[in-house]
Amino acid sequence: MYHFISGGSHGGRSRGAKSNLSACFGVAFIMLHPTKYAAMLAEKMQKHGATGWLVNTGWSGGSYGSGSRIRLPYTRKIIDAIHSGSLLNANYKKTEVFGLEIPTEIEYVPSEILDPINTWNDKKAYKETLLKLAGLFKNSFETFTNYKIGKDNKLTEEILAAGPIF
Repeated sequence: MYHFISGGSHGGRSRGAKSNLSACFGVAFIMLHPTKYAAMLAEKMQKHGATGWLVNTGWSGGSYGSGSRIRLPYTRKIIDAIHSGSLLNANYKKTEVFGLEIPTEIEYVPSEILDPINTWNDKKAYKETLLKLAGLFKNSFETFTNYKIGKDNKLTEEILAAGPIF
């Protein structure tokens, strides 16, 4: 729910464009508070036994200008693994800062691209960019922290706990 509320990045696709986060992946089109949509999504996912996945289809190996987009055939294989259910049985490792569980291998996808740090030649630049992105998420999410949802605000606490730690 944290990442759903935070939304995806838009902008930044061309030199000099500013990258922003858009609540629920479309803040301009929503009528209710984003946390309400997150609660509805969580309820429906639990009711129907659905899983949710974050898939990086953007830049890998460096920031804009030094990295490149993840190759489309690899993205397709990742999506195939989601659809087939094979990722449900994969081995995972947790990333630092965001605490995301990432698979250690997916058939026909080079394992090194699954963990973003492996694709950056400059590990210091990666860490700096990671911390900058975490800061953007944290600052963007501040607008949602005053809205309490769930019995005894339990859902709000769970959502906040899924944010970056740095």
